Amino acid sequence: GRMARNVYARPVKDTGDKPKVAVIVSGLGLSRAATMAAIGQLPGAVTLAFDVYAPGLDRWVVRARKSGHEVLLTLPMEPNDFPYTDPGPLGLFSNLDEKTNLSRLKRVLERMPGYVGLLTVMGSKFSSNETSIKPILEVLNKRGLIIVDGSGGKNSVIRKITNEIGLPHAFGELMIGENLSQAAVEEKLNKFVSSIQDRSSSLVIASPSPSALNNLSYWVKDLSDNGIVLTPVSAITGKQADK
Repeated sequence: GRMARNVYARPVKDTGDKPKVAVIVSGLGLSRAATMAAIGQLPGAVTLAFDVYAPGLDRWVVRARKSGHEVLLTLPMEPNDFPYTDPGPLGLFSNLDEKTNLSRLKRVLERMPGYVGLLTVMGSKFSSNETSIKPILEVLNKRGLIIVDGSGGKNSVIRKITNEIGLPHAFGELMIGENLSQAAVEEKLNKFVSSIQDRSSSLVIASPSPSALNNLSYWVKDLSDNGIVLTPVSAITGKQADK
């Protein structure tokens, strides 16, 4: 009867009213070098999201959790530019019936143990279709998981539905993609610090590219100097300001 979002959450200390920022590194498990770097170089308070299509997920989760990281599993969903961007055979699509999407979700949830919730990837189209996504979110709520909206879509209804059904949620505010240079990543992160000083909670979602991992390893160490607390994503669910 215990909920995964409680059982597998990383414990946090009470830090009062200091602003908090969660950092998720997504797409892990596909590259051994990138995954080892994320687990080994980043502090345990950084949340690690493993790609649902990656091999050997059970072993990666054990490594990540032993290093103190909270873990998510990615949930691929239909983007606006499909088929140019393809979420793959486990992807959720708005033109599929509810039974098919729920069957795919079941297969996703069975990919590995030990995670607090799911991080949506792609999904700009599916996340805007309330009829399609609501049954998915209801299942996650019954499973005791959290949902992190990583679609970046302005039309996403995930936050609306999660508020209605009481599903703990978070959403990405700063996205750091694969193709950014070292200088571009550094600039994005430094600008973000100044923008979150007046917020209670914020979320960064980054790719496991060498430039992102390198900059993040230094950036998270400097957060405390700016009066900001690095925290796992489960600790900020439902606490972010409106988009």
